[in-house]
Amino acid sequence: MPTWTALTTVPGKAAGETIGAALENLDPAPTGVGVFEVEDGSGLWEVGAYFTDKPDETALLLLSTALDAKPFTVSELPETDWVAHVRRELAPVEAGRFFVYGSHDADKVPTGKHPLLIEAAMAFGTGHHGTTLGCLKALDRLADQGFTGTKVADIGCGTAVLAMGAAILWPGTTIASDIDAQAVEVAQANLAANNMSGAVDVVEAAGFDHPDLAGPFNLIFANILKGPLIALAPDVTGRLETGGYAILSGILNEQADEVAGVYTQLGNNLAHREEIGDWTTLTLQKKP
Repeated sequence: MPTWTALTTVPGKAAGETIGAALENLDPAPTGVGVFEVEDGSGLWEVGAYFTDKPDETALLLLSTALDAKPFTVSELPETDWVAHVRRELAPVEAGRFFVYGSHDADKVPTGKHPLLIEAAMAFGTGHHGTTLGCLKALDRLADQGFTGTKVADIGCGTAVLAMGAAILWPGTTIASDIDAQAVEVAQANLAANNMSGAVDVVEAAGFDHPDLAGPFNLIFANILKGPLIALAPDVTGRLETGGYAILSGILNEQADEVAGVYTQLGNNLAHREEIGDWTTLTLQKKP
């Protein structure tokens, strides 16, 4: 059975929720509606609807016009072809010297950028989410400031895109870990896809619970969530060299002060803070 999708973008959360609610009243009705913020700081919200019958494109046009939204893009795709759908919708992402892309965009890699191939099936960790983008930008900023990674850890690595970015800049320095065995396999597959097999040591571990994560490190990534970040704060600080940096994300903007406060109380200075959409990335430096 084919699946039909209708996608649009609109400025602001309220407008997105309004158009999402209006979609529910169409005939034929959608089987599902989603309203999501575009995590690039643009202020746009994406509204998507899924149909088992072809939607009424005239009604969609009237709806988008009435609510000042971009005209809907209507697509038909096989019921199971979600990866192809995501590929069409996710554009490559630039984060300073890094260029994150899917294989379908291999011809778009610009000269002078460090390419990172992450397939769109792995949407969290591709760089489209504000947390991953923020971490890549923080890494790029440190490199611009003359920082050199001598021993780097990526805790909760997911796709390992952050570990790969560090390993490109400073070969032979990086270890990545994840609590999930499947994530470890994904990380290893991504390293192979980028011709980087062996460039990053990947281990299965909860936090730093692995002999290879004893440290000390002069750069630690932890792109996870507020709760685990706070729980790991003593371990992160304890495994950082004096003057070393921690790049933390997975933090909602309203949670950032609390997370930063915990780390500063343990002896770290807040070096940089960046908000992208709803998410904050913190760069902290361990005090001398």
